[in-house]
Amino acid sequence: MDWDDLRVFLAVARGESLTAAGRALRIDPATVGRRVARLEGVMGAALFAKSQTGYVLTEDGARLMDHAEAAEAAMVGAAEALQGTQGLTGQIRIGAPDGCANYLLPQVLTAICDANPGLEVQIVALPRVFNLSKREADMAVAVSRPETGRVTAQKITDYRLHLAASADYLGRCGTPMARADLRGHRLIGYIPDMIFDKELDYMAEVGLGAVPLASNSVSVQLNWLRAGAGIGVVHDFALPAAPELRRVLVEEVSLTRAFWLIRHEGDRRLERLNRFAGLLMAGLRAEVARLESMADAQP
Repeated sequence: MDWDDLRVFLAVARGESLTAAGRALRIDPATVGRRVARLEGVMGAALFAKSQTGYVLTEDGARLMDHAEAAEAAMVGAAEALQGTQGLTGQIRIGAPDGCANYLLPQVLTAICDANPGLEVQIVALPRVFNLSKREADMAVAVSRPETGRVTAQKITDYRLHLAASADYLGRCGTPMARADLRGHRLIGYIPDMIFDKELDYMAEVGLGAVPLASNSVSVQLNWLRAGAGIGVVHDFALPAAPELRRVLVEEVSLTRAFWLIRHEGDRRLERLNRFAGLLMAGLRAEVARLESMADAQP
């Protein structure tokens, strides 16, 4: 069996189309189709079924998937062993919710890359759960531990969130002194039907209903608050980047969430990714602690 054909098989399984696989491998989709057909001939079994949504693994294909990913991990591990352990190199892609991607990862990854000049890092900031099985990312930061899938999860750290508004807004509309007062203010939060994880349903936990100003993006919500549009829930670690905001009802409304590092279970054998994951987790813990202490010191 040709390893190159297994690479093509993995690309089609993850991209669910010949076009997506060709784009990932930088080869013509027709060539991808011929390589799949060749592998199916060698295996003596159909590995994919064509459906309305694309190429779907058959039962034989699903069985081959485990072995193909093990072979992929072995090839990557061999390359890492030959490169030695001087410094991290190559490309690593991280998926993360946009709060983490905007206010934590840039500074954490800058420090890691400064210490490892041969490393290339990509941040994919999307408001949804990442599919590591399709290799959308090498690892992902999530706000809840996954209950299914062939992945491993490590808790990174807890983080805090509070209600906040701009000093200008509070000067115009008054500062709420009790939770009941919030009903007299314009609220900012997530679009209800676009909340991709129950841990992000802050308003339900606070006991409030729909919000007049809503976005699926944490950054948009924060900028609405900075513009004096209303009151919303903010990560404490984002507050140092928005000094015009003031926390309100700190004692009465305080939320705690956690970040988890999610990895494909087959990657546990890859020393390069293990080392990077360790640096990433340590960096995120330190940065959350640093920024939250700055938030506590703000007026």
